Amino acid sequence: MPKDALLNSSAPGALMGSHQRVSGMQAKLHRWAAADPGRRFDDLFNLVYDPATLLVAFERVAGNKGANTPGVDGLTAVNVERDIGPYGFLEGLRRALKTGEFRPLPVRERKIPKPGGSGKVRMLGIPTIADRVVQAALKLVLEPIFEAEFKPVSYGFRPLRRAHDAIAEIHFYGTHGYRWVLDADIEACFDSIDHTALMDRVRARVKDKRVLLLVKAFLKAGVLTETGHREDSLTGTPQGGILSPLLANIALSALDEHLTGPWEPGAEMSTASRRSRRRRKGLPNWRIVRYADDFVVLVDGSRDDTEALRGEIADVLGPLGLRLSEGKTQVVHMSDGFDFLGFRIQWCRKRGSDKWYVYTFIADRPIRQLKDKIRALTNRTSQRDPRTVLIRLNQIMRGWANYFKHAVAKVTFKVIQRFVWRRVINWWIVLHRWRKKDVRRRFTDHTGRWKRPSADGVELFDIQAVAVTRYRYRGNTIPNPWNRLNHA
Repeated sequence: MPKDALLNSSAPGALMGSHQRVSGMQAKLHRWAAADPGRRFDDLFNLVYDPATLLVAFERVAGNKGANTPGVDGLTAVNVERDIGPYGFLEGLRRALKTGEFRPLPVRERKIPKPGGSGKVRMLGIPTIADRVVQAALKLVLEPIFEAEFKPVSYGFRPLRRAHDAIAEIHFYGTHGYRWVLDADIEACFDSIDHTALMDRVRARVKDKRVLLLVKAFLKAGVLTETGHREDSLTGTPQGGILSPLLANIALSALDEHLTGPWEPGAEMSTASRRSRRRRKGLPNWRIVRYADDFVVLVDGSRDDTEALRGEIADVLGPLGLRLSEGKTQVVHMSDGFDFLGFRIQWCRKRGSDKWYVYTFIADRPIRQLKDKIRALTNRTSQRDPRTVLIRLNQIMRGWANYFKHAVAKVTFKVIQRFVWRRVINWWIVLHRWRKKDVRRRFTDHTGRWKRPSADGVELFDIQAVAVTRYRYRGNTIPNPWNRLNHA
């Protein structure tokens, strides 16, 4: 099938053929990048505007939950599919890219409150649909190249990696003596990354000037504020862009490389015996665990060693235009505990024994946020349909429980179950003007045992029944999607 036929809506299996071709292209790029770490890739631009790449990119943009949020042009994915047609839209976009006429538009600013009830807001930049598709196409081409050199200590916004892997790594090294922790926070990371430093790191792998100009154009596209004013983008990668997480990982990989350098083959921390020798000499060992712009450094040493690393890290971040937040960055001992990615990690004594272990609990803030959502849905004066509310409650609790089920969570799940049960019943008492005997009659069985609340066939999710399991630490064995493919 000619590649242009993939943009023809009458082509059978167009999307399937596009996925196969893009997967094969990514596997080859990743294999070449891994085989030659110093290679700079040219002739990438034709892969960006390839019809198959654009078709897969559009599918991902249209399937995203933000597809119906318009950029500055007011266009959404629904508009494209209904009024223009995806194939006509992509053909026009491809032509603009090929001729060099494509120019990114400013992102639309949107302020959302930060979690935790601090009153602070986070700035999101919403690109246009066309810009999102081109960013997605760029990511399809660039990601397998840079993934070949990203360090295994980085977990955020990377394929087949998740927050639980980062927590499992902290648990593993905390168990093996790394008890001092630099709990770090980069101040306004996405807003502050220096464009020159970032582009220098991109150029180290990408030689194609057209791709470099396109990446730089997105960085410099500017912002249309909520008041209607245009502001230039002098630093940073706008949060909300598809390409932004990859660019942030490219920039922050400088930190990963610096702190994992001693772990490379032949270096001073490369083997267990060498790390033990360092400790006998009074020298520290360390391990960074990073999830996007959130990271911790675990230290097998002393508090002074950890403080010294803090200064060293500040020196690495400086050329990137980044700095550690003075108020949020702290040095703690694992026996005091610290919060990371919604979990509370602490080294403490096992109840009823004199043995100490590293435990992973659920942090206070996620519990508080969940209860706030439950309260908002079950207000006593609410006149909402009970069935609709139960469906939404079940969605929220099921997702929350699946994320935290690998922590020490059994008691917490029980507390949440009782809390949501009381909230629902108290709301329904007011809504239906029930008396206490009505509640007992409706929600107990013939043996007098309480049943879960239900409305029109929808039953309240039993979060207490979720199995709490230990997450298996995968270490350096986490695959990537291209190694698992069998491409010739």
